[in-house]
Amino acid sequence: MNPIDSSDTASDPPLDPHLDPRVHPYRDDIAADFLEGRIEAKTFVSGKPCRLGAPYAPVMSKPVISRSGPGELQASELLFGEGFTVYEDTAGWSWGQCGHDGYVGYVRSKDLFGNMPEPTHWVSAVRSLVYPDNKGEYPATMSLSMTARVSVETVDGDYAKLVSGGWIFAKHLMALGEPRPDFVAIAQMFARVPYLWGGRGGLGIDCSGLIQVPLTATGLEVPRDTDQQADVIGEDIPIPDDVGQLRPGDIVYFPGHVGIHLGAGALLHASSHDMMVVTHALSDVVDRMQDRHGKGITRVRRL
Repeated sequence: MNPIDSSDTASDPPLDPHLDPRVHPYRDDIAADFLEGRIEAKTFVSGKPCRLGAPYAPVMSKPVISRSGPGELQASELLFGEGFTVYEDTAGWSWGQCGHDGYVGYVRSKDLFGNMPEPTHWVSAVRSLVYPDNKGEYPATMSLSMTARVSVETVDGDYAKLVSGGWIFAKHLMALGEPRPDFVAIAQMFARVPYLWGGRGGLGIDCSGLIQVPLTATGLEVPRDTDQQADVIGEDIPIPDDVGQLRPGDIVYFPGHVGIHLGAGALLHASSHDMMVVTHALSDVVDRMQDRHGKGITRVRRL
């Protein structure tokens, strides 16, 4: 062993109080065991791997104790079949970390299962229904949204039988590891879907979800929030004086917001102004951001 290896092995890792709690599962009282030595907590625990067995579930910033008030903020959304590692399960809420992007939050324990089959396919349609038969003639039992994960037992005609129960239209599925092309075209499939803070398509979708989900469908895993995305997606390009110089597919960031340039000065985004996914003139969005935040475009990322 050379001196550098020996030194690195002998020294303890420094405590890091600046780890982002959005993607590192720690609190003052409890933390994931793999963070021991990096942060301080009263207890370090190993996680229990689970998967979501409901069509979708909000990932909350804090557990919801009472429904008499506005409640807590939804931080993200877990979709059927996606993994979630549980570090604490108490009072009906599981605190842990999403498997697809590492996001940390609280999910209702009743929706998480430790015995679900390993997924084989993902839902490639914006929304697809699960039926009790292989003809789609009876009322649907469940609705799954894009990038939800399922395990296929067999295919009979146009429908795939799921190990978890029910049948889904086979053309709405793709094998895990098989991506779809054209990020922009996939994002446009979400046109008119309701806006939902923290949504990823189950009940609705937010601006960063409209970036994350379509990119996931193309095989590119990216973080959840706009500030995280702006640091890792593609590469930075200079913000042009004339937005007409942007290319189709450029991802345009504003203070706390993001959208996709479609070309010709059009921006596709999940807009709280209209409470749905819409296409606006990019110049109009810039003006609204200037009025609201004193800034327009903050960054542009190109894939």
